[in-house]
Amino acid sequence: MDCCEGPLCPQAGTSEKPQGIGRRTLLQGMLAAAGGVLISPGGLPAAQAQAKKIRLAFCSQLLCIVPYEVARAEGYFKEEGLDVELVYTRGGNAAMQALIGGAVDYAATAFDVALQAYARGAKIVRFASTGRLPLFALATAPAKKDEIKGLKDLENRSVGISALGNADHIILLYLLKQAGADPKKVRFAILGPNLFDALRLGQVDAGMVQEPALTLLGQSGSRVLVNTMDIGDANKFLGGAYEFMGVAVRADERDRRLDEMRRLARALGKALRATRTEPVERLIGALPKAMVAGGNTKHLAAALERHRKSLYPENPKIDPAASLRVANSHREAGILKDGVDPKGVLDLKVLGG
Repeated sequence: MDCCEGPLCPQAGTSEKPQGIGRRTLLQGMLAAAGGVLISPGGLPAAQAQAKKIRLAFCSQLLCIVPYEVARAEGYFKEEGLDVELVYTRGGNAAMQALIGGAVDYAATAFDVALQAYARGAKIVRFASTGRLPLFALATAPAKKDEIKGLKDLENRSVGISALGNADHIILLYLLKQAGADPKKVRFAILGPNLFDALRLGQVDAGMVQEPALTLLGQSGSRVLVNTMDIGDANKFLGGAYEFMGVAVRADERDRRLDEMRRLARALGKALRATRTEPVERLIGALPKAMVAGGNTKHLAAALERHRKSLYPENPKIDPAASLRVANSHREAGILKDGVDPKGVLDLKVLGG
């Protein structure tokens, strides 16, 4: 599971002209060079005739896209002389494929996606961060809350995950090892991204969930063992922030795009500050109407209010220690080879890190 999969990920392909503050473009069409990529075309207004047109692909998980849509809606991209076409894809892997294939100029994905692409030989560099925590929490079934009080209590229990090797499984393995629990004694139940009902009904003893399942389970009496969307829990159980959403560019274009990359990061920095402090209603108003149709707004507002100070960093500079935690978790899960240096995919010089 990458950042797009989950209940707060709308169906890509919905096409409706959004209403609200700022300029937006329609979501339509397909980029043939990157299967599963939806683009938002539109001509430049006269006031932006000199703005540099760039395309940035990302997954469509609502908690991931907020800073990007805020930057567009509030005019932060425009202030930096950029006309940014936000390209919605069905998951971070599709966004990365679009970047590697040359269909877009930038890709914003979970660090897991960038790291694995780099490990497979992709010539990319990541230079900005817009998310410092993964979108998961480990919760018990309501009926098991008094029996399971910590991670070691998961030994000889069933725990629901989306799939073996997915982000939630990797993080869970890391959490278990950090707590001194034996992952070999845990029974992993593969339930796909929507395991809420199985957990609520007690078909598994615990599970890795996202919002709004986390809030709903809490209302049903579940015990939250670890909430990685909370910086306090991340510090306690992961050792600190765990690099998540961020922006990458093709390595061979880094030098000629350097000024553009810095302008893009400045715009995202303004958006991050707004995302952390502006009224939640204003943030949701920045999103395309089509992306919050079908009842997502209430859950999104609650999740933003609860988690935004933890999820979104104060500025877009990459935290090397947070990136290393992701790499370490991948190594412990047997996914990342020992010879792969995660520092190779990070370009800290772009923003003076």
